[in-house]
Amino acid sequence: MTETAASAAVSATGEQSALDALESEAIHIIREVVAEFDRPAMLFSGGKDSVVMLHLAAKAFWPAAIPFPVLHVDTGHNFPEVLSFRDRTVERLGLRLVVASVQDYIDDGRLTERADGTRNPLQTTPLLDAIADNRFDAVFGGGRRDEDKARAKERILSLRDEFGQWDPRNQRPELWNLYNGRHTAGQHVRAFPISNWTELDIWRYIEREHIDLPPIYFAHEREVFQRDGMWMSVTPVSQPRKGEQIEAKQVRYRTVGDMSCTGAVVSQAATVADVVAEVGVSTLTERGATRADDRISEAAMEDRKKDGYF
Repeated sequence: MTETAASAAVSATGEQSALDALESEAIHIIREVVAEFDRPAMLFSGGKDSVVMLHLAAKAFWPAAIPFPVLHVDTGHNFPEVLSFRDRTVERLGLRLVVASVQDYIDDGRLTERADGTRNPLQTTPLLDAIADNRFDAVFGGGRRDEDKARAKERILSLRDEFGQWDPRNQRPELWNLYNGRHTAGQHVRAFPISNWTELDIWRYIEREHIDLPPIYFAHEREVFQRDGMWMSVTPVSQPRKGEQIEAKQVRYRTVGDMSCTGAVVSQAATVADVVAEVGVSTLTERGATRADDRISEAAMEDRKKDGYF
């Protein structure tokens, strides 16, 4: 074996070990939560993080079925490709899907449309109501600490009060791999099994495990226009304003939020291996680069989390 080949083998072995450690930690967290709580559920949007989290849950309980339902807050601005993927995945795994609809809340007057036309901040009330109505006492989320400063300082098991709110100044210590899930009536816990993963870890794991994803994660031609440094897709809920030119570009999405607030990136990455190489040299997180809802202020994510958002 040449020196180059030997170095490559060592690198591959190290990478495999790192992914194994992350997978083991995540599966341990999922099993601990299911063992400790009565009515857990998992947030599943069809995005890459929730897809990986669901894959880990399937491995955690195989050959048995996943022992909890999945929950999705449908804003009405979701990408059609992602919703189709969500429904196919739920059917393939035989899961119960609980959908909280923002549109229903707008239709009956419980919520009103925002002036900027986006709906991402409107998710919190339907989410909290769905948790309360279904009496979920633990909800898995796909948040990762590398995404945002607020997520970086939140615990893997995060207590939410009777109003679903998070207090960053009142968090429990997490020693070694011991997780404290104690809560009183009305409270619930958010659990983040992939908290210690990075975007690159996610994509390397997707590559290793041959995990399917919605097609918009890979390069495709789409009509877009530039706004605030982001390439926004031309859709019924995101239209160009005066002076914004529509162009056809080869793009992909790093994160699949709402069409009204999520930008694409110009990319030629058509395969998982291409995306791994692209993410490996990126210097911006996917949320910082392509999510308008996180650009509202420096503390945009933390403010939403304090209100009950993930």
